[in-house]
Amino acid sequence: MPTPTAPAWSTSRWFNTPEPLTLEGLRGRVVMLHAFQMLCPGCVSVGLPQAQRVASLFAKEPVAVVGLHTVFEHHDVMGPAALEVFLHEYRVRFPVAVDDRGDAGDPLPRTMRAYGMRGTPTVILIDTVGRVRRHVFGAYDDLQLGRDLGALITEATAQQFEPSRMDPRPGTGAACSDSICEAG
Repeated sequence: MPTPTAPAWSTSRWFNTPEPLTLEGLRGRVVMLHAFQMLCPGCVSVGLPQAQRVASLFAKEPVAVVGLHTVFEHHDVMGPAALEVFLHEYRVRFPVAVDDRGDAGDPLPRTMRAYGMRGTPTVILIDTVGRVRRHVFGAYDDLQLGRDLGALITEATAQQFEPSRMDPRPGTGAACSDSICEAG
């Protein structure tokens, strides 16, 4: 069964980024999408600190951590103004989007619905070509997350150096066969 392509995000506002982010704009990077609510105890005590650690530890890797504030309860107290204060107080520095409200009568926000999220916290790992590779609801074990991110980074790095991606034409500095690549 093919790996599903990650749906586009439907957002109403962004924090910690000068421009809205898109999956197309993040191609070539592994994306860790962290869906949370600021009044979710698991998000505040486990999910957000984990996302902050990943953003810090993988800063020099092709990894983008993106937060998604996806409110499906207590809408009145978790608006953008409150979120802005929350992000400042908790020193969240990675980009965070506000998920668009669902259609009339639908309590689930649009991106949450598109990804089939069951609640928060949720982590979705998206590979460098835009495919959903992991979808974890609840606490994501640090070691498992590190392993999964490492595997996706290794996969991305290997794809960059596949012989089929090297240009073997004369004068390009590379000649590759199935077993070796020589500098020109």
